[in-house]
This record gives sequence, C-alpha cells and structure tokens, in this order.
Amino acid sequence: MLPPNKALSATDQVQNLILESADFEEFLNQLARFSAHQMAGDGDDALCGITLLRDRKAATIGWSSDSAREVDEIQYSLAQGPCLTAAQEEREVHVPDLFQEDRWGPDYAAAVASHGLRSVLSLPFSLQGEAKAALNLYSDVPHKFDGAAAARARDFTREISEALRLAVRFSLHTDSAANLRATLESRTIIDIAIGIVMAQNRCSQEAAARILTEASSNSNTKLRDIARSLVDSVGGTGARTHYQEPSDVPRSSTA
Repeated sequence: MLPPNKALSATDQVQNLILESADFEEFLNQLARFSAHQMAGDGDDALCGITLLRDRKAATIGWSSDSAREVDEIQYSLAQGPCLTAAQEEREVHVPDLFQEDRWGPDYAAAVASHGLRSVLSLPFSLQGEAKAALNLYSDVPHKFDGAAAARARDFTREISEALRLAVRFSLHTDSAANLRATLESRTIIDIAIGIVMAQNRCSQEAAARILTEASSNSNTKLRDIARSLVDSVGGTGARTHYQEPSDVPRSSTA
C-alpha cells in the first residue's frame, strides 16, 4: 500500500483504495492497515481489525496483521468483548488498560494482554442496513486512545463509514462476496467445536470457549485450526480428540 497522502481527506484516500484493490478482501485488509497507520501516530505501532456482524455471525473481514485477526478472534470464541459490544450496540467502547479491565470477565483481558497489548478502542461503523460493523484498534501502550486520539478515531471512523457501507453492499452483489461469505462461514467451525466441548465436558459456552482458547495457546496453534481439528476428529474416522477443563490438562514446564 502506498503511504497516506496528507493532502487528501481520509474519504478520498479510502476511495482510492477501493479503486486500486483487486477485490473486496484486498480492499478490507488495505483499509485495516491504513486505519492502523492513521491511528498509531507518534511512531508507535497499532493493530487494527474490522469486525462484521451479519446473519448472527461475527467475523474479522479486514486486518492489519495476523496478530490483529487473532486478537479479534479471542472475542468471538468468548462471545463477548469490546468489538462485539461496539458493533451490536452501535456505541464506542474504550479499554484504557487491559490490566485493569473486568467488564467481560478475566479471560478476555488476560488473553488479549498476553499478546503484549494494553489498550483497546472499538468504534461502530454506520452501515445503515442489516449488517453491523466496528473498527477495532489495539495498542501496546496503556491509555493510547484517550482524549485527542479517541476524538481523531471517531472522526476517522465517521469519514470512512460511507465508503465501507458502499463496499459491503457492492460485495454482496458480486463474485467477491464469496470471500465475505467464506470468512463468516469459518466462524461456524469454531461454534461447532465449542458445542462439542460443551457436550464432552458438560460445561457452559464460556467454559468451553476458555478450554479451546487455552488449547490453542498451549499448542501454539490458531484457534480456528484447533476447532477444525476437533470437528474433524469427532465427525471423521480418526481418533477422537477430547479437550478437558484447563485444570485437568497437564501443563508443560516450558513456555
């Protein structure tokens, strides 16, 4: 992606991204990288993910890096978190410091903080349709999105909402919509895996999500790959994999 042109407004630059991108998926990833660059400032790094809620499913449809996508997916596995709240309730959600955050229970804050992150800001897009979306910003600096930074993020999100709305509508009527559908459908695998763990352990959805998240962390395997492996082992001819409560799983002595 070309560096941002300060002579152009955010809207103009996003429109250029639409014209220059080969497909919808590339545009969304470019948009996430552009947003991360715009919001980082002062030479700091920032992560950005774009969450879309549609047909009762949540998925990250654009990400500035693999880390941004993985952090978003923590929320989907727990079925709660700032980006889901921002998109569902269409309101801004700010986490000044993950070390002092407990709105979504200890599991969410600890899991995201384990990625070296300290602050989060999620802002809803105005899509004015059946779909809802949010821009998710992460920083390794506590209180990164306080004050002027939050105001700048609000203005930026408002500016690019129309471009994203048009892109989403267009994608649903073109072949590139397959990229969006495939991303949303990948959430089904995780949902099914959570259901399997619930049945195996006779536990709640939150506990099942925590078991899968810990299995992902302990094996250094992406959550969606852990989920697919479990679903395949139960539905296929291979040996059955049984994920237990974290307290029952022997822990390695090494990190």
